[in-house]
Amino acid sequence: MEVPCVCVPREEGEAARRRLAEDDLIDDDYEIAVEEGALYVPVADPAAVPDDLEIVSRSPSERETQTTPADGLEFAPSYERLGKAALLDEDDLDRAREIADAILESDLPVETVLNKASKVKGETRVRDWELLAGDDTEVRHREYGCEYVLDLAEVYFSPRLATERNRVVQQVSDGERAFDMFAGVGPFVIPVAKRGAAVVGVDLNPDAIEYLRENACRNDVEDHVTAINDDVREVASEYDDWADRIVMNLPHSADDFLESAVRIAADDCVLHYYDIQHEDDPFGPGERAIRDAAEPEYDVTVETRHTVRSYAPHELNVCLDVRLER
Repeated sequence: MEVPCVCVPREEGEAARRRLAEDDLIDDDYEIAVEEGALYVPVADPAAVPDDLEIVSRSPSERETQTTPADGLEFAPSYERLGKAALLDEDDLDRAREIADAILESDLPVETVLNKASKVKGETRVRDWELLAGDDTEVRHREYGCEYVLDLAEVYFSPRLATERNRVVQQVSDGERAFDMFAGVGPFVIPVAKRGAAVVGVDLNPDAIEYLRENACRNDVEDHVTAINDDVREVASEYDDWADRIVMNLPHSADDFLESAVRIAADDCVLHYYDIQHEDDPFGPGERAIRDAAEPEYDVTVETRHTVRSYAPHELNVCLDVRLER
Protein backbone atom coordinates (compact mmCIF):
# COMPACT_ATOMS: atom_id res chain seq x y z
CA MET A 1 0.00 0.00 0.00
CA GLU A 2 1.40 3.37 -1.02
CA VAL A 3 1.38 6.16 1.55
CA PRO A 4 2.68 9.75 1.45
CA CYS A 5 6.22 10.14 2.81
CA VAL A 6 8.48 13.12 3.33
CA CYS A 7 11.76 12.56 1.51
CA VAL A 8 14.91 14.36 2.70
CA PRO A 9 18.65 13.73 2.40
CA ARG A 10 19.81 11.40 5.16
CA GLU A 11 21.94 14.08 6.82
CA GLU A 12 18.84 16.29 7.17
CA GLY A 13 16.63 13.44 8.32
CA GLU A 14 16.69 13.92 12.07
CA ALA A 15 15.88 17.62 11.85
CA ALA A 16 12.97 16.90 9.48
CA ARG A 17 11.71 14.06 11.68
CA ARG A 18 11.71 16.35 14.72
CA ARG A 19 9.74 19.03 12.84
CA LEU A 20 7.14 16.49 11.75
CA ALA A 21 6.93 14.94 15.23
CA GLU A 22 6.37 18.34 16.86
CA ASP A 23 3.33 18.86 14.62
CA ASP A 24 2.08 15.28 15.18
CA LEU A 25 2.34 14.53 11.46
CA ILE A 26 4.22 11.22 11.49
CA ASP A 27 2.11 8.18 10.57
CA ASP A 28 3.02 5.74 13.34
CA ASP A 29 1.54 2.76 11.48
CA TYR A 30 4.60 2.61 9.21
CA GLU A 31 8.36 2.42 9.59
CA ILE A 32 10.71 5.27 8.72
CA ALA A 33 13.04 4.02 5.98
CA VAL A 34 16.55 4.88 4.75
CA GLU A 35 17.39 4.13 1.13
CA GLU A 36 20.12 5.38 -1.23
CA GLY A 37 21.08 8.29 0.98
CA ALA A 38 17.52 9.50 1.62
CA LEU A 39 15.22 9.28 4.64
CA TYR A 40 11.53 8.56 4.05
CA VAL A 41 9.14 9.55 6.84
CA PRO A 42 5.48 8.41 6.47
CA VAL A 43 3.06 11.26 7.19
CA ALA A 44 -0.59 11.13 8.24
CA ASP A 45 -1.68 14.52 6.86
CA PRO A 46 0.31 15.51 3.75
CA ALA A 47 -1.64 18.77 3.39
CA ALA A 48 -0.17 19.94 6.70
CA VAL A 49 3.47 19.24 5.78
CA PRO A 50 5.57 22.43 5.39
CA ASP A 51 6.00 23.51 1.78
CA ASP A 52 9.79 23.20 1.90
CA LEU A 53 9.60 19.42 2.45
CA GLU A 54 9.19 17.08 -0.52
CA ILE A 55 6.39 14.49 -0.44
CA VAL A 56 6.58 11.24 -2.42
CA SER A 57 4.48 8.06 -2.49
CA ARG A 58 6.07 4.84 -1.23
CA SER A 59 5.12 1.47 0.15
CA PRO A 60 6.80 1.44 3.59
CA SER A 61 6.83 -1.50 5.95
CA GLU A 62 4.16 -1.59 8.60
CA ARG A 63 5.42 -1.22 12.14
CA GLU A 64 5.52 -4.60 13.84
CA THR A 65 6.69 -3.39 17.24
CA GLN A 66 4.04 -0.75 17.82
CA THR A 67 2.01 -1.42 20.93
CA THR A 68 -1.63 -0.34 21.06
CA PRO A 69 -3.92 0.30 24.03
CA ALA A 70 -5.65 -3.02 23.31
CA ASP A 71 -2.36 -4.85 23.95
CA GLY A 72 -2.58 -3.92 27.63
CA LEU A 73 -6.27 -4.68 28.01
CA GLU A 74 -8.61 -7.60 27.52
CA PHE A 75 -10.71 -5.54 25.08
CA ALA A 76 -10.30 -2.93 22.32
CA PRO A 77 -11.08 0.45 23.91
CA SER A 78 -13.01 3.21 22.14
CA TYR A 79 -11.48 6.68 22.08
CA GLU A 80 -11.00 9.72 19.85
CA ARG A 81 -7.69 11.42 19.10
CA LEU A 82 -7.37 15.21 19.15
CA GLY A 83 -3.76 16.23 18.72
CA LYS A 84 -1.83 14.56 21.55
CA ALA A 85 -4.99 14.04 23.59
CA ALA A 86 -7.16 10.92 23.78
CA LEU A 87 -10.85 11.49 24.50
CA LEU A 88 -12.88 8.79 26.26
CA ASP A 89 -16.59 8.43 26.86
CA GLU A 90 -16.80 5.99 29.77
CA ASP A 91 -19.43 5.97 32.52
CA ASP A 92 -17.28 3.71 34.71
CA LEU A 93 -14.40 5.82 36.04
CA ASP A 94 -12.32 2.77 37.01
CA ARG A 95 -12.62 1.46 33.46
CA ALA A 96 -11.72 4.92 32.13
CA ARG A 97 -8.57 5.00 34.28
CA GLU A 98 -7.63 1.51 33.10
CA ILE A 99 -7.96 2.62 29.48
CA ALA A 100 -5.98 5.79 30.19
CA ASP A 101 -3.10 3.76 31.64
CA ALA A 102 -3.11 1.47 28.60
CA ILE A 103 -3.05 4.44 26.22
CA LEU A 104 -0.10 6.02 28.01
CA GLU A 105 1.80 2.72 28.00
CA SER A 106 1.21 2.22 24.26
CA ASP A 107 3.18 3.72 21.38
CA LEU A 108 0.50 6.31 20.68
CA PRO A 109 1.88 9.89 20.78
CA VAL A 110 -0.55 10.86 23.57
CA GLU A 111 0.20 13.08 26.55
CA THR A 112 -3.32 13.90 27.77
CA VAL A 113 -6.28 11.62 28.45
CA LEU A 114 -9.73 13.07 29.13
CA ASN A 115 -13.01 11.37 29.93
CA LYS A 116 -16.35 13.01 29.16
CA ALA A 117 -18.03 13.91 32.44
CA SER A 118 -21.20 15.51 31.07
CA LYS A 119 -23.18 16.02 27.91
CA VAL A 120 -22.77 19.19 25.83
CA LYS A 121 -24.72 21.87 27.68
CA GLY A 122 -25.69 25.53 27.65
CA GLU A 123 -25.64 28.14 24.91
CA THR A 124 -21.90 27.73 24.44
CA ARG A 125 -22.19 23.91 23.98
CA VAL A 126 -19.34 22.99 26.36
CA ARG A 127 -19.03 19.87 28.49
CA ASP A 128 -17.25 18.82 31.70
CA TRP A 129 -14.18 16.57 31.51
CA GLU A 130 -12.36 14.29 33.93
CA LEU A 131 -8.61 14.82 33.49
CA LEU A 132 -7.06 11.35 33.73
CA ALA A 133 -3.57 12.23 32.47
CA GLY A 134 -1.78 15.41 31.49
CA ASP A 135 -1.61 18.95 32.80
CA ASP A 136 -4.85 20.57 31.55
CA THR A 137 -7.63 20.45 28.96
CA GLU A 138 -5.96 22.69 26.36
CA VAL A 139 -4.90 20.83 23.21
CA ARG A 140 -3.25 21.56 19.88
CA HIS A 141 -4.84 19.95 16.84
CA ARG A 142 -3.96 19.83 13.14
CA GLU A 143 -6.61 19.34 10.46
CA TYR A 144 -6.15 19.51 6.70
CA GLY A 145 -3.12 21.76 6.95
CA CYS A 146 -4.49 24.10 9.65
CA GLU A 147 -3.45 24.26 13.30
CA TYR A 148 -5.85 24.95 16.16
CA VAL A 149 -5.35 25.55 19.86
CA LEU A 150 -8.40 25.15 22.07
CA ASP A 151 -9.46 24.35 25.61
CA LEU A 152 -12.01 21.53 25.54
CA ALA A 153 -13.42 22.62 28.91
CA GLU A 154 -14.16 26.12 27.59
CA VAL A 155 -15.20 25.64 23.94
CA TYR A 156 -17.02 23.16 21.70
CA PHE A 157 -15.00 21.21 19.13
CA SER A 158 -15.71 17.92 17.34
CA PRO A 159 -12.85 16.14 15.55
CA ARG A 160 -15.43 13.84 13.94
CA LEU A 161 -16.54 16.63 11.59
CA ALA A 162 -13.15 17.19 9.95
CA THR A 163 -14.13 15.49 6.69
CA GLU A 164 -17.39 17.43 6.52
CA ARG A 165 -15.63 20.73 7.14
CA ASN A 166 -13.19 19.98 4.34
CA ARG A 167 -16.09 19.14 1.99
CA VAL A 168 -17.44 22.65 2.48
CA VAL A 169 -14.05 24.35 2.37
CA GLN A 170 -13.25 22.80 -1.03
CA GLN A 171 -16.23 24.69 -2.50
CA VAL A 172 -14.80 28.11 -1.57
CA SER A 173 -13.22 30.37 -4.20
CA ASP A 174 -10.62 33.10 -3.79
CA GLY A 175 -12.24 36.48 -3.18
CA GLU A 176 -15.48 35.22 -1.66
CA ARG A 177 -17.09 36.78 1.38
CA ALA A 178 -18.04 34.08 3.89
CA PHE A 179 -19.94 34.29 7.17
CA ASP A 180 -19.85 31.62 9.92
CA MET A 181 -22.77 32.26 12.24
CA PHE A 182 -21.54 29.88 15.00
CA ALA A 183 -17.79 29.98 14.48
CA GLY A 184 -16.31 28.41 17.61
CA VAL A 185 -12.50 28.37 17.49
CA GLY A 186 -12.52 28.59 13.70
CA PRO A 187 -12.59 25.09 12.11
CA PHE A 188 -14.59 26.53 9.19
CA VAL A 189 -13.30 30.11 9.37
CA ILE A 190 -9.56 29.37 9.23
CA PRO A 191 -9.47 27.02 6.20
CA VAL A 192 -12.00 29.18 4.33
CA ALA A 193 -9.73 32.19 4.91
CA LYS A 194 -6.75 30.17 3.67
CA ARG A 195 -8.67 29.68 0.41
CA GLY A 196 -8.56 33.46 -0.04
CA ALA A 197 -11.97 34.44 1.30
CA ALA A 198 -12.79 37.30 3.64
CA VAL A 199 -14.51 35.66 6.62
CA VAL A 200 -16.64 36.90 9.50
CA GLY A 201 -16.94 34.49 12.44
CA VAL A 202 -19.46 35.13 15.22
CA ASP A 203 -19.88 33.22 18.46
CA LEU A 204 -21.55 33.78 21.83
CA ASN A 205 -18.64 32.20 23.70
CA PRO A 206 -15.91 34.77 24.48
CA ASP A 207 -13.33 32.01 25.01
CA ALA A 208 -14.06 30.59 21.57
CA ILE A 209 -13.59 34.00 19.97
CA GLU A 210 -10.26 34.50 21.75
CA TYR A 211 -9.08 31.13 20.42
CA LEU A 212 -10.44 32.01 16.97
CA ARG A 213 -8.30 35.15 16.93
CA GLU A 214 -5.25 33.20 18.13
CA ASN A 215 -5.82 30.48 15.54
CA ALA A 216 -6.16 33.06 12.77
CA CYS A 217 -2.72 34.37 13.73
CA ARG A 218 -1.25 30.86 13.97
CA ASN A 219 -2.37 30.17 10.42
CA ASP A 220 -1.37 33.60 9.03
CA VAL A 221 -4.92 34.57 8.02
CA GLU A 222 -5.64 37.26 10.61
CA ASP A 223 -5.96 39.89 7.84
CA HIS A 224 -8.80 37.86 6.30
CA VAL A 225 -10.75 37.16 9.51
CA THR A 226 -13.14 39.29 11.56
CA ALA A 227 -14.03 37.62 14.89
CA ILE A 228 -17.09 38.89 16.78
CA ASN A 229 -18.25 37.85 20.26
CA ASP A 230 -22.03 38.32 20.12
CA ASP A 231 -25.37 36.75 19.27
CA VAL A 232 -25.40 36.67 15.46
CA ARG A 233 -28.95 38.05 15.48
CA GLU A 234 -27.56 41.26 16.99
CA VAL A 235 -24.84 41.45 14.34
CA ALA A 236 -26.84 40.66 11.20
CA SER A 237 -27.94 44.25 10.52
CA GLU A 238 -24.27 45.27 10.14
CA TYR A 239 -23.83 42.78 7.28
CA ASP A 240 -26.94 43.30 5.14
CA ASP A 241 -26.56 41.69 1.69
CA TRP A 242 -22.89 40.90 2.44
CA ALA A 243 -22.20 37.17 2.28
CA ASP A 244 -21.55 34.96 -0.75
CA ARG A 245 -21.47 31.93 1.58
CA ILE A 246 -22.97 31.28 5.02
CA VAL A 247 -22.23 28.38 7.38
CA MET A 248 -24.96 27.50 9.89
CA ASN A 249 -23.56 24.64 11.96
CA LEU A 250 -25.94 24.66 14.91
CA PRO A 251 -28.00 21.60 14.00
CA HIS A 252 -30.46 21.54 16.88
CA SER A 253 -31.69 25.11 16.41
CA ALA A 254 -30.32 26.63 13.19
CA ASP A 255 -33.89 27.33 12.04
CA ASP A 256 -34.16 30.00 14.76
CA PHE A 257 -31.48 32.00 12.91
CA LEU A 258 -32.68 31.76 9.32
CA GLU A 259 -34.16 35.26 9.30
CA SER A 260 -30.69 36.62 10.13
CA ALA A 261 -29.08 34.40 7.50
CA VAL A 262 -31.41 35.73 4.82
CA ARG A 263 -30.56 39.27 5.88
CA ILE A 264 -26.83 38.59 5.61
CA ALA A 265 -27.08 36.82 2.23
CA ALA A 266 -25.95 38.67 -0.89
CA ASP A 267 -27.80 38.48 -4.22
CA ASP A 268 -26.25 35.06 -4.93
CA CYS A 269 -25.35 33.14 -1.77
CA VAL A 270 -24.69 29.51 -0.84
CA LEU A 271 -26.05 28.44 2.55
CA HIS A 272 -24.65 25.39 4.37
CA TYR A 273 -27.47 24.51 6.74
CA TYR A 274 -26.93 21.74 9.32
CA ASP A 275 -29.80 19.88 10.90
CA ILE A 276 -30.62 16.80 12.97
CA GLN A 277 -33.81 15.02 11.97
CA HIS A 278 -35.50 11.61 11.97
CA GLU A 279 -34.26 9.24 9.29
CA ASP A 280 -37.75 9.08 7.72
CA ASP A 281 -37.45 12.70 6.51
CA PRO A 282 -34.00 14.08 7.34
CA PHE A 283 -33.96 16.92 4.78
CA GLY A 284 -37.59 18.01 4.53
CA PRO A 285 -37.90 20.10 7.70
CA GLY A 286 -34.75 22.10 6.94
CA GLU A 287 -35.69 22.73 3.33
CA ARG A 288 -39.18 23.89 4.32
CA ALA A 289 -37.74 26.20 6.99
CA ILE A 290 -35.28 27.74 4.51
CA ARG A 291 -38.00 28.29 1.91
CA ASP A 292 -40.31 29.86 4.49
CA ALA A 293 -37.57 32.29 5.49
CA ALA A 294 -36.15 33.13 2.04
CA GLU A 295 -39.04 33.00 -0.45
CA PRO A 296 -40.26 34.97 -2.35
CA GLU A 297 -37.31 37.39 -1.95
CA TYR A 298 -34.95 34.63 -3.12
CA ASP A 299 -35.19 31.71 -5.48
CA VAL A 300 -34.19 28.68 -3.40
CA THR A 301 -32.31 25.77 -5.01
CA VAL A 302 -31.13 22.80 -2.96
CA GLU A 303 -27.83 21.84 -4.60
CA THR A 304 -26.80 19.05 -2.21
CA ARG A 305 -28.60 16.91 0.34
CA HIS A 306 -25.76 15.39 2.34
CA THR A 307 -25.80 13.00 5.29
CA VAL A 308 -22.93 13.91 7.62
CA ARG A 309 -23.25 11.05 10.13
CA SER A 310 -25.63 9.04 12.25
CA TYR A 311 -26.39 11.11 15.35
CA ALA A 312 -28.59 8.81 17.44
CA PRO A 313 -30.86 5.79 16.81
CA HIS A 314 -33.06 6.77 13.83
CA GLU A 315 -31.65 10.34 13.79
CA LEU A 316 -29.27 11.77 11.21
CA ASN A 317 -27.00 14.79 11.20
CA VAL A 318 -27.43 16.27 7.71
CA CYS A 319 -26.39 19.29 5.66
CA LEU A 320 -28.31 21.13 2.98
CA ASP A 321 -26.18 23.12 0.53
CA VAL A 322 -28.70 25.69 -0.70
CA ARG A 323 -28.27 28.47 -3.27
CA LEU A 324 -30.22 31.67 -2.63
CA GLU A 325 -30.64 33.91 -5.69
CA ARG A 326 -32.41 37.23 -5.34
